Amino acid sequence: MNHKRQGGITLISFLIVLGVVGFAAFIGMKLFPMYQEYYSVKSSMKGLESEPGVGDMDPSKIQDLFFRRLYINYSENVKPNNVKFERTDGGWLMRVSYEVRRPLVGNLDVVGRFDNTQELTRRGGSTE
Repeated sequence: MNHKRQGGITLISFLIVLGVVGFAAFIGMKLFPMYQEYYSVKSSMKGLESEPGVGDMDPSKIQDLFFRRLYINYSENVKPNNVKFERTDGGWLMRVSYEVRRPLVGNLDVVGRFDNTQELTRRGGSTE
């Protein structure tokens, strides 16, 4: 008789694989909201770039528009002191730099540092 030996995964191997996949999913659940917020900050900054006359606006007005956009996206980690403006030839250079800290396991935390810049150079259109 020709017996074929069955190959496969043992219960211990299955539990190890399940543990690794579970831990990766757990880490992903901790990181996803941080990066989702980062992309909403980037899209809010990109949206400001297309705002008419943004290159001529006062920084406080630009910051107000920026936080209105972030409020819609439920951002909670970006504060007004994280937003800086620098005057350029064509308007403003906006920089948003902030840090997010989330508890991971016990006394271990996941820290994300995010830094993004956007040129705001669009001038107001003429009304001729």
